[in-house]
Amino acid sequence: MDAQTALDDAYFDYCPWDFVGRASAGQRAAQDAHQRRLAESGAHLGPRCYVSPAAGVFTDTLRLGTDSYIAGHAYVTGEVTAGDDCTVNPYATVRGRITLGDGVRIGAHSSLLGFNHGFAPDRPVHRQPLIAKGITVGDDVWIGSHVVVLDGVTIGDHCVVGAGAVVTKDLAPWTVAAGNPARPLRDRRAQGGPRRDRAVSGDLPGGLSDDLSGDRPGDPSGDLGDAVARFADRARAQAADLLARCWNPDAGRYADRPGAPATVRAHCDAVEIADLLLGSPPEQLAADEHAARLRALQDPGSGLVPEFAPDGGPGVLPAPAADGWIDDGTAEYHVLAVGYALDLLGSRLTQPVHVVRRMTAGQLIARLESLPWRTRTWSAGAWVDCWATGAHRNLELGVEDGEPGALEALFGWLTTRVDPWTGMWGTAGSPAAGRLQLVNGYYRLTRGSYAQFGFDVPYAERVVDTVLAHGRDQRWFAAGRENACNVLDVAHPLWLAGRRSGHRAAEVRAWAEEQLTRALGRWRDGAGFGFGPAGEGGGGPGREPGLQGTEMWLAIVWLLADLVGVADRLGYRPRGVHRPEPARSPGFAPPG
Repeated sequence: MDAQTALDDAYFDYCPWDFVGRASAGQRAAQDAHQRRLAESGAHLGPRCYVSPAAGVFTDTLRLGTDSYIAGHAYVTGEVTAGDDCTVNPYATVRGRITLGDGVRIGAHSSLLGFNHGFAPDRPVHRQPLIAKGITVGDDVWIGSHVVVLDGVTIGDHCVVGAGAVVTKDLAPWTVAAGNPARPLRDRRAQGGPRRDRAVSGDLPGGLSDDLSGDRPGDPSGDLGDAVARFADRARAQAADLLARCWNPDAGRYADRPGAPATVRAHCDAVEIADLLLGSPPEQLAADEHAARLRALQDPGSGLVPEFAPDGGPGVLPAPAADGWIDDGTAEYHVLAVGYALDLLGSRLTQPVHVVRRMTAGQLIARLESLPWRTRTWSAGAWVDCWATGAHRNLELGVEDGEPGALEALFGWLTTRVDPWTGMWGTAGSPAAGRLQLVNGYYRLTRGSYAQFGFDVPYAERVVDTVLAHGRDQRWFAAGRENACNVLDVAHPLWLAGRRSGHRAAEVRAWAEEQLTRALGRWRDGAGFGFGPAGEGGGGPGREPGLQGTEMWLAIVWLLADLVGVADRLGYRPRGVHRPEPARSPGFAPPG
């Protein structure tokens, strides 16, 4: 290799954007070989990507979309997922659980640190446990040079972060921020004018950004954005009292509402509500005590979390089925609720979910084939949600399945069983039965699988068609008939499918506006939201305000507000069971 060629190789370490247009055939061949070595370690790189051999890339998961690159001397570790047109410039550090949207620019010498050390006084720092909430960066974001982004931060779409900033808290979409700690300077859409923020409780950076599109005459999102902001202020001011209302100091446990029995879910709902509205754990216990109590509930043999016994003592699970699974719907939901509550507390499950770990690919396929897809699609989807979430938790703990390939088998089965006419699993029902089971089952299934693992749902446009048709069914969506389950199970699929498709966007927005307006009016001061009328088969806690209704409707309000375009006025973004971002990337591509 002559001096000129060596110079050219080093040039691409620092100017990787020129590689596609200026690299020689030999340099392309060397890059292809380098990418094959990365792929052997589980990386997935899109077309026209470039990863400098001079970069330190030691990831558990690496996914780069089309036209993305990692420049020389960058340091990249952990679970890193990036969309299209993303750039990690020279000497940048990207570590931990990091999710980047499309068009993200990370300047030289910047650090995205998606993990943290504990620093309790009982042990040296080097022996402290690591905590990893992760960092999420939206689409079209420019992070300048020498920026530091700390664990747990979400940077919204279209943000610009000035050089040298230290980002410690979430930034709303369109924010231009700078400083240490980073503070909003203005809205990027304001063409250089000042931000017109309104101070709110919760200590979001600079307060909530206005939805400037709502300033246009005749645009209903302006009034709706104001209503959303007023609701969020009101909910924050009442959150502490709402949680105290459901705490039984004698038993040391939470109930869904006063007079109801204590439940595991109530404790998890309390943690989620406090995280959303207060940015801290419920004040009834310290964070480590909340986490310790939830971890202690896990059954060491199965890895599931049973409900409390009627006398308030430890719960007992039923005997396992022939394939080792334990059929207990409440314990299955606790895989979601307890796992995500522990995430918010900076902790995790103590044990793997053993019933998932022990299930072979063959047993999994047999179980999937036996689920009631034609008669009770919601139950079938809920089972997939639990199993996939258990697999996510086991991967989080670094536990391998008893037989490799079970997770791949799940996505393979789903890919070959989806109905291309509806975009869903199960049958479309009949005019008499409607689409309730079909759509509600779709939400649970995709929440735990495609959404949780960061995959695009198949047949997104057909999904929108099916869900909108269901959303017009007055049996479930006439004013006063909605419950949290049914509205969530429409809002989330519309949001999920809409991430990649603008199909029937005006109809989606109109439906979301109507439901959002109704939802904001359901809040009851000092008590929160009621779940709503009992669902099909009597499910749900009913109309009385409680923790479950409040937790679910807070997430629904965010989804609806985001479909309308005013979610930034809320000042919160779900991070638990109903989080919009993927919880992880599994390190494999789904079949199809």
